[in-house]
Amino acid sequence: MATATMLAVAAAALTLPATTAHAASTAPLAPRITLAAPYTECLADDCRKAGGPGVAATFAFAPNEADSEIVAYQYILSSDPTWSSVAGETATVTRIPQEAGLYRLKVRAVDGTGWPGQSAYLDFMVASGEGAIGRWHFDEADGAALDSGTVEGSTRHHATLTGGATRDERGRRGVRTHDSEGVPLPSPATDRGLSLDGSTGHAATSGPVVNTRESYTLSAWVRPDTLGSTDRTVLAQDGGFRLSYDAAEGAWTLLTSAPGTTDHRTLVAEQPATPKAWTHLAATYDAPADVARLYVNGRLQAVDTAPGTGATDGPLQFGRALSKESPAEYTDYFDGSIDEVAVWQRALIDKEIADEARLMLGDGRNAVESVGAWSADGASGPVLTDTASGYGHELALSGGAALNGDNLELDGVNGAATADGPLLDGAGSFTVNTDVTLDGAAVSTWDVGRAGQVFARRTADGSTWGLWYEAAPMRTVFDPETFEEKLVPVGYWHFGRMNADGTYDAVVSDEAARTDVPVELTGVYDAQDGTIELYVGNRRNGGALTVANAPGPGEFTVGATTDGDTRTRHLPARINDIRVWAGAAGSSQQILEMTAD
Repeated sequence: MATATMLAVAAAALTLPATTAHAASTAPLAPRITLAAPYTECLADDCRKAGGPGVAATFAFAPNEADSEIVAYQYILSSDPTWSSVAGETATVTRIPQEAGLYRLKVRAVDGTGWPGQSAYLDFMVASGEGAIGRWHFDEADGAALDSGTVEGSTRHHATLTGGATRDERGRRGVRTHDSEGVPLPSPATDRGLSLDGSTGHAATSGPVVNTRESYTLSAWVRPDTLGSTDRTVLAQDGGFRLSYDAAEGAWTLLTSAPGTTDHRTLVAEQPATPKAWTHLAATYDAPADVARLYVNGRLQAVDTAPGTGATDGPLQFGRALSKESPAEYTDYFDGSIDEVAVWQRALIDKEIADEARLMLGDGRNAVESVGAWSADGASGPVLTDTASGYGHELALSGGAALNGDNLELDGVNGAATADGPLLDGAGSFTVNTDVTLDGAAVSTWDVGRAGQVFARRTADGSTWGLWYEAAPMRTVFDPETFEEKLVPVGYWHFGRMNADGTYDAVVSDEAARTDVPVELTGVYDAQDGTIELYVGNRRNGGALTVANAPGPGEFTVGATTDGDTRTRHLPARINDIRVWAGAAGSSQQILEMTAD
């Protein structure tokens, strides 16, 4: 929504030259502004909503009736970062609002001397875009998956689960502690999702949901158990579209086709698909432009013209598609989880797709799903099993790594623990958290610049995402016991990306890392903003830092990282409670709730 801050930007004036040569009395007067439909100007007692995100607002500028020799206009919309200009005695400009809410346009005319004059203002209200015509959470106890689409008067298209289709407690919204308004729930609610067996399991409506002759949008969260030599369909409407995994491409794809013909167009995502990790998929078809777009984790991956799809009368399929070969039969069954499916009878814009991928719950919270949670309390042996998240990942201990009491102990020489899967889609949002007790005696001997990894995840380009400790120059402190000065080790926590060439993009802790005491560390990556945050305790350190995303199904390692086949950057520490979530925590308060035992 356009905020008060955005409106303040519009009210700010450009800095004019420090001169009084041009008298204010001769400057142009406030120009006239005309706003074209569908929007209307807000009046003192009437401010009507119209249009919506992505619906263009067109303005016509004309001189004040008392002015002449106007040659240009300067203007700024409340959502614009800077002023713009357009030449002419009269002019027409267009802006495309990205969000619903109140906007203000500020305009001033410029005469032949180059001086801008008095400002004119126009306010208008952008309506929310038309809601989803179908939305399925798959959180019912049993029976059909209920359609909770929000378009008033629309037909409900409930989906029947068939074959090897079940619900499990691994829904993408995770454990919810508050409702959509931010009010605490009486007790935490564990989300449910659709689980499919890859052979017969699917869900389907009784008839078509999307009018494929018009613009539409598809959105779904997926977590494939396997990705190999078999195509896997996420969503399809017989004869119209198919959102799926293409085995030959190794990537997510969108296929649009015209009914009764072989004419079709396939869009292929730039980045490879990741197995065993939650990924957000979205696709749009813009009918007037005849253009289709494919998004992965809220980011545009492919765009191309598409054939007119025409009318289709088949049902919406969740987890399978009808083949075009004769005889036509259902195939490409999905193996894994599908959740939070939604469809719109319009093409959403990029900002709206990003919001869907963020999966916001309200009151500053984003949906997070625990995909890894390991506690050494009471455990023993060479393997630490995740018994809390429901995904059952194992951490295999190696070298000088051992379970001792409620800690994973790492010797800093060759100790490490590695998960049996990638856990996360590297191009998607995630949150990691742990308690680390750094061995002060061990790191006191480290050279400046030496690093030890808390978490690490190798990426396709050889870089490493993770959280690590890095030694800095020693410092002198006063020892109150000996009344003498002494040198103590100094180092800092880092969260970010260690590049393959040894450079890094990371947020660094504000203060030196404490040793020999437990320290809680949290790293958050928001894929939609492309930013990372580091929390030490419950306080955010540094600011949000923009970094490039890092796709690739690299392994998740604790206490070290890998360089090719070699383990490096071993950390001497005791680690307690390792937690990983799909999704970016929205605030320090949400992190507190996520980590509360």
